[in-house]
Amino acid sequence: MHHTVFWDIDTQHDFIAADGLLSVPGAEAIRATLRRLTEYAHEHGIRTVATADDHDLGHAEISDHPDWKTTFPPHCMRGTEGQVKIAETALRSPLIVHAVPHDAARLAAQVTTHDGDILLMKPGTDVFQWNPNAATVLAALAPARVVCYGVATDICVVAAVEGIARLAPKAELVVVADAVAALDAGRAQALFAEWEACGIRVLPATAVLA
Repeated sequence: MHHTVFWDIDTQHDFIAADGLLSVPGAEAIRATLRRLTEYAHEHGIRTVATADDHDLGHAEISDHPDWKTTFPPHCMRGTEGQVKIAETALRSPLIVHAVPHDAARLAAQVTTHDGDILLMKPGTDVFQWNPNAATVLAALAPARVVCYGVATDICVVAAVEGIARLAPKAELVVVADAVAALDAGRAQALFAEWEACGIRVLPATAVLA
């Protein structure tokens, strides 16, 4: 079991691509860095845990009149091209964990014996709220270090970072500053400062991969 886990947050077509249904400003510019992180993980045997939005029109988050805080326009709809992860963050033999309750002991055993990456599907912003198995996966991996990146910094990334900090308080937590993109750039800068103040490291990819 490797002590470092890479945590890839929602790097899906609808969020990253310029023509995505909910394209995050600046997300196209981080593609090359996302590729470097993915390649590094696979070359060094580091497990990647990825999260992915998995929506249908009945989900509470999907709205034709979004408030852009808890509700958003349709995006990452199940079975569409927009839901698919971008090529730069393609997973290796992923174990797909849907947002339905699993037997915790059985899932933990699967996670520890699986030889590839892990994909946590979610119908809402916070994977730890919306996928009842996310905490089990994190506990089974028991990482000493978690490296987080993806989109959007001020929505799903902050939810993931806060969840990991809460559930794995002994793990070193790193956010890759040039591998995230935000809906609100000002909020993202405030989050960087808040994270560093509470011991979460915010580093460029060059420092993470050094």
